[in-house]
Amino acid sequence: MEVTTELIVQALWDTLYMVSISLLFGSIIGIILGMLLVVTRKGHILENKLIFSIVNPIVNTFRSIPFIILLVAIIPFTRLIVGTSIGTTAAIVPLVLHIGPYMSRLVENSLLEVDDGIIEAAKAMGATPLQIIYRFLLPEAFPSLILSITTATIGLIGATAMAGAVGGGGLGDVAITYGYQRFSTITIFVTVIILVIIVQGVQSLGNILERKIRRV
Repeated sequence: MEVTTELIVQALWDTLYMVSISLLFGSIIGIILGMLLVVTRKGHILENKLIFSIVNPIVNTFRSIPFIILLVAIIPFTRLIVGTSIGTTAAIVPLVLHIGPYMSRLVENSLLEVDDGIIEAAKAMGATPLQIIYRFLLPEAFPSLILSITTATIGLIGATAMAGAVGGGGLGDVAITYGYQRFSTITIFVTVIILVIIVQGVQSLGNILERKIRRV
């Protein structure tokens, strides 16, 4: 089977599908875990040694596992969730578990950049911990969070390419199946160019949004 325009377009769609769905659920997990890592640490607004001591090692554990190994290791879990371990939908499960903890560290760093004086001022005004989080902490860290999401998105694009090694679909699958295994240099070149364009577009969009938000 030769590589056709239709095949490339379908692979591009599969990649965008995996990235968008994984980013949605991974962002939810990452933001929640990131906030917990910040507000429950010693000296912060919701200091809780127990929660921090549970969340922190969980995040570290998942971050220490290379994605390609995680992809294979949780095959039974993936099959339980979506009914199969092969294909673009199946690849979303390990992608979410991969990007969620990764993003939580980026969110943690963004939130820790917020000036302590803002938090102290919020406390002085009588704000509750939840009000401090949603009305002061997150809004102040929002520009940095945009860059964090941008970085996570680019990481996801790279992970979807690796998912192609085990039948995950997308541009990575095309590059491996029709490029590497069939010695088609042009196929590998085309998929690399497309991935580079996507990454450049995502990074440029993230930078533009971050600059606009900081000026508001």
